[in-house]
Amino acid sequence: MLSHSYLSIMEAKSAEDFRNQIVHFANELGFQYVSALTVVDHSLTRSDFVSVDNMPTDYREAGASTLENQRRDPVMQHCKRGAVPIVWDQETYLRQGAIDVWEEQAAFGYRTGIALALHLPEGRHFMLGVDRDQTLPKQPSELTRMVADLQLFAVHAQDTALRLFLPAERLVEAPSLTPRELDALRWTMEGKTAWEVGSILGITERTAVLHIQNAMRKLGSVNKHQAVLKALRLGLIH
Repeated sequence: MLSHSYLSIMEAKSAEDFRNQIVHFANELGFQYVSALTVVDHSLTRSDFVSVDNMPTDYREAGASTLENQRRDPVMQHCKRGAVPIVWDQETYLRQGAIDVWEEQAAFGYRTGIALALHLPEGRHFMLGVDRDQTLPKQPSELTRMVADLQLFAVHAQDTALRLFLPAERLVEAPSLTPRELDALRWTMEGKTAWEVGSILGITERTAVLHIQNAMRKLGSVNKHQAVLKALRLGLIH
């Protein structure tokens, strides 16, 4: 687990700092390139996009990542539709009849990678992908670890991206959580399971789960880890 990277991305103070941290994380994970896309939907026809990456200058200037290519890119389309991570390579594009898209990006070192998306309440989305020119590990356990590290880092990174890039008027005010909901989040932050939280608070596991779920709903979070991060940022827990 790349715990230092998780803490560092949470402390990013600027777009440049955010970029440096995601690049550092990608390199630690064994990837040359990284891209983070924050999207805020305002209506069915208007959205704001903030992209942060370390794309090579010649790739950017070549225009390989055109709008048409993005529409045909199976990785991008996968991320737009769901939240399950995708591990991709040449075969991914071949199966979707987009081998020409892969060939264009492969010339610049984008041959394999892992990507995922987090689709949040209020029309907010965060996509994170890491790419490289080497094949991915053949050993399932090593690849599973990479995916898990990327998923956990994405939860931390998206919270920071929304803090840095979301207009102030769109930021949600701190909601009112009950003392039990706050206690459940505090113990979750300490790494306790719902069963352990219930034992500590003298309640059933089911009740502990309900408190955590209520806190997630009030904080507009997709999982308990994001709820803890938001509660920390909003000063609800310490």
